[in-house]
Order: sequence, then structure tokens, then C-alpha cells
Amino acid sequence: MAEEDKSLDQLIIALNRARAKKRAEWNRRVSIGDLLTDRRQNAREYGWGDGTTCYDNVLVIGEVRVGRKTWIGPNVILDGSGGLEIGDFCSIDAGVQIYSHDSVNWAISMGDAPYDYAPTKIGSGVFIGPNTVIAKGVTIGDRVVIGAMSFVNRDIPSGMKAVGQPARIIGSIGSS
Repeated sequence: MAEEDKSLDQLIIALNRARAKKRAEWNRRVSIGDLLTDRRQNAREYGWGDGTTCYDNVLVIGEVRVGRKTWIGPNVILDGSGGLEIGDFCSIDAGVQIYSHDSVNWAISMGDAPYDYAPTKIGSGVFIGPNTVIAKGVTIGDRVVIGAMSFVNRDIPSGMKAVGQPARIIGSIGSS
């Protein structure tokens, strides 16, 4: 057996052990990247707040600041090219996309106009449901719930629940 084949076999054995350990500890199967990295360490490498976690397959672009004890789920896009700030105790669910730029004017001008940038801000205590898209320049206040698959293209004040495409406020936190 070639040396490369032995190395590959050893790698496969190690990955299978890591998968079994993850399955036993958390009852889940994750990508190879998440087997080989620690979510807290990923967040520390970005300089984010204590206790924040970030899956390995999160795409982070530009200047992104994140507070303490925030969970950033798998397959998330965090576009900080125009500045992105996320507060403490947030839950950014799987597949969420948060933008601080767009290329609309660039595209329709056939490349003559520049990209548009605007800072985006997510307050503290915010839950953003799976596969939600947040447009550039939006501010979401503190203690806000954004329902799954929403498109947020305007500000959401603190204490509100919003859903839909485009997202609309449907009530306050604590109301049905």
C-alpha cells in the first residue's frame, strides 16, 4: 500500500472517530470543517465577544463586530463591507444573510455606478429565524424576533416581532 493511501486511511479513521464523538456528545453530524474547528475559537479569531460561537462554514466579509454570547448558525453570510454590528445574546439561525452593501446600481448602470454601502446594526437579544435576509442599512433594535424566511428591508424597533417578505411588524414581544 502506498504511503498516501495509508495517510488517507488514517485521516478517514480520525474523522470517523471525531464524528462518533460529536454524535455521542451532541447527537448531531456536522461538516468536516466543524469537526476540525471549535466554534468558540472561530469567534475568538474574529475578535468577537466572550462566549460567542460561529460555525466554520460562515462567510464573513469586511468589518463585522459581534457582542457576547451570540450564536451564529451554519451557512450564514455576514457582510460587513459597509460595517456590520451584532449585539449580545443574539441567535442568528441557519442560512441567515445579513448585508451592508448591494450591487443594484452597479448592475443596472452596466458597471458605471459604484456599489452602495450602508452600515447594518442588529441589537442585543435578537432572534433571526432561518433563511432570513437582512438588507443593507437596516437597524434592528433590542429584543426583536424576526420570523423564518423573512426579508427585512426596513428598520425594526426594539421589542417587536416581524415576519414576511418584506417583513412587517406583527406585534410586540410578549403578545401573541
